[in-house]
Amino acid sequence: MPSHVFADRPAQPPERETVDALITRTRRLRGDVDAVRPDPEVAEDDPQERWRRALCDLALHHLDDLGSHLGQLKDGLPQETAEAIADELAEYEADRAAAGAGSLLSRVGSAEWNLLTDEVSWSDELYRILGRDPRSGPMSLDEMPSLVFAEDQPLLTATVTDCLVDGRPIDGEFRLVRPDGRVRTVHMMGEPVLDADGSTASMWAVLRDVSELRRSQRAVRETRDWLQRQQHMEQTERRLAVEMQEAVLPPWRGSLQFPHDGPTSLDVAAHYLPSASGALIGGDWYDALQLPAGDSLLSVGDLTGHGVSATSAMAMLLGALRGMAVAGIRPGALMTHLNQLLETSPQPALGSAVCCRYTPGTRTLSWAQAGHPSPLLFRDGAGQALMAPDGVLLGATSGAAYEQAELTLRPGDLLVLHTDGLTRTSATSDDGADRLTALAARFARARDAQECVRVIVEEVGEHEREGDACVMVARVIA
Repeated sequence: MPSHVFADRPAQPPERETVDALITRTRRLRGDVDAVRPDPEVAEDDPQERWRRALCDLALHHLDDLGSHLGQLKDGLPQETAEAIADELAEYEADRAAAGAGSLLSRVGSAEWNLLTDEVSWSDELYRILGRDPRSGPMSLDEMPSLVFAEDQPLLTATVTDCLVDGRPIDGEFRLVRPDGRVRTVHMMGEPVLDADGSTASMWAVLRDVSELRRSQRAVRETRDWLQRQQHMEQTERRLAVEMQEAVLPPWRGSLQFPHDGPTSLDVAAHYLPSASGALIGGDWYDALQLPAGDSLLSVGDLTGHGVSATSAMAMLLGALRGMAVAGIRPGALMTHLNQLLETSPQPALGSAVCCRYTPGTRTLSWAQAGHPSPLLFRDGAGQALMAPDGVLLGATSGAAYEQAELTLRPGDLLVLHTDGLTRTSATSDDGADRLTALAARFARARDAQECVRVIVEEVGEHEREGDACVMVARVIA
């Protein structure tokens, strides 16, 4: 028969609540239980009042456990655990409102051992908790340890002895094995009953099966420990990724002039922008390098993935790019070799890149790209993306060929190279070229490449990017 608590409305599942709401409800319920707990002086001479006080004490103990769990949940444990505790609290309130009917009270039993007459009285619930056939009768205090785990027997014996000899209350937990082989955890609370001379006449106790509660607590602890280990591993991996990235990316800050040993022909500046959360360290890179014979190498790129695997692959790719560029390999052929490198790498990855070689004597820009946003050219107060030569993502297909384009630049021209994460946010999927070309007037007023980089960062730096990004600005001086 349904509980009378729900007799006035159709049965329906309880609504989920927030952790804060559960904490508030637990505190309120604890106060309600404490308010109805009988006064110890009243309970001393009345067995029924002692029984009521023992039940209230158990309820308070259980609610304290719930409060502790909910406090942990508020600090970030999984929502599934919050829902489990919400169900248990709803069950607790329903049991209390039902005034004795419900699964909670069926897990609580009572016993009294009379030391003067050797009589033992057990409630029906205690037989069910301990799995004992009522026809076998209750167990004496001497027989009780036989049910308990060997390692818990000394604690039970000491607790009972302290109660009988010194009049101390009983409050402890013991693991026991029922006759059917099931292992249960029982919380036992009790007190001695004294005669007129102050000697112990009998001992009564309330025993509660807390096996499910302790399993839940263990699951919470294990989950918390697992989360802490995961957090430590993530922090360690992020630190290693950051250190590797800082070791590989160019160490220079501010503007860089090429060539280093003659009149400046190219003013270069770059910037790395982390993801909005700062937690994702990817394989984005930028690089500027002076080559033999006075040429300059400009490149930006991005590898898929995050963490140590992405930054280590980026380090390998960037090292190969620098070596081949110094060896005189042109951008188109260079991209072909990088594609072969990624294809044969023991850690397969996909990457996009743009590689430019600038010859100051003729102001010629030779460049190639691999599935990457084209450089933006700003000239005479206007900006546009360069027409991209053919080139697929690095590592996407074997034997890919990459075309190379050439362009003659003019003094005052400005090039902007960037990875696609620069302006891509959770709200848009475009590459943001229009937002960057709209900055042409501000670029024209900028004093140098570094100021142009600051303009770009101010424009896109406040937007919530899904990942990290790099931007590089190169201004032709002469």
